Amino acid sequence: MKALIALILLVQLPIHKAVPAAPPAPLGCDDPESEAAAEVAVNYINGHSHHGYKFALNRIEDVRVVPQGPNNEIIFLELDLLETKCPILSPTPLANCTVRSFIEHAVEGDCDVKLQKLDGTISVLASKCHSHADSSEDIGKVCPDCPMLVSLNNTEVLEAVSAALNDFNSKTTGPYLRLLEIGRGKIQYFPSHVVAVEFAVGATNCSAEEAKVNVGACQLLPEDQSNFGFCTGSMVKIPIQNIHVDCQLYGHQVPTPDIPLLSRIFYATRQDTSAGLPPSAVGIRNHDLRFSYHNPLASESSSSEMFRSMLSAKPVTKRAVAEAAQHDKVPRPVGFVPPPPPCPGKIRYFDI
Repeated sequence: MKALIALILLVQLPIHKAVPAAPPAPLGCDDPESEAAAEVAVNYINGHSHHGYKFALNRIEDVRVVPQGPNNEIIFLELDLLETKCPILSPTPLANCTVRSFIEHAVEGDCDVKLQKLDGTISVLASKCHSHADSSEDIGKVCPDCPMLVSLNNTEVLEAVSAALNDFNSKTTGPYLRLLEIGRGKIQYFPSHVVAVEFAVGATNCSAEEAKVNVGACQLLPEDQSNFGFCTGSMVKIPIQNIHVDCQLYGHQVPTPDIPLLSRIFYATRQDTSAGLPPSAVGIRNHDLRFSYHNPLASESSSSEMFRSMLSAKPVTKRAVAEAAQHDKVPRPVGFVPPPPPCPGKIRYFDI
């Protein structure tokens, strides 16, 4: 009888079904995990770019996380970057590079990046970037007399680069420098007509004195001795023509195993450049962050689906933000501070 009663009581006990775990809250653009992934992405982009300048993170526009299994997830990022004053060739750490101010005619970079976080380690699988300069109209409203960016093949820019480098080579006691590429060109018309230029250079196997005898024999140093640098110069055309130039050589830099030697790009494309003369193929666009990368270890399918996945993720994030905003319209107690929307994140410098 006791066994029967126990069985009846057991049957009558409520059955507690397993409650599925709630999905994790969407990752915010300013969350530490997002910022850590963004730091990896920006360092990778700068480390694998071969032209122009280093870029710094200005804002995380969007983030999406796709779980892949235990301790394994894919992270999609939309990043807003700003150009710094550090050339790609410069050994200066990004943390010590100054972002160009708005009135220096800022350049913005937009990047879509796919990363993997596996066992706590973040790596880049694919990335695609482009950049554009702020409009002259926007700068003119704040600083009407500030110099404006012009095309890199502008006649006055080419003239100023040639004059500046020739002037430096005529006075230096060091190696004869050869032009690698033009980085920036700006022109100011009032109160003086000034052309300001920035350009990358490489040391040759000739001294400046030897170059006066036979400049055609001067070649860039071999890769195991390569020494690149950067020059800034200006040419005052009115009222009196005047040249000012300053060049800095960085010394030989040993490449890291996962980053191609920068000199290979220059050796392949710039060996026919005569010092003091414009390169044979100067880009028309300014500071174009033409960066696209696909990790060979990542599957082709994951690469081809990258941007499609990111596009499909955007409405979800934006809808979540809209719902949060609608939810915040409900009356709240005095002093209540609603949580910030998950994305976009904070602006670190300025918006253009």
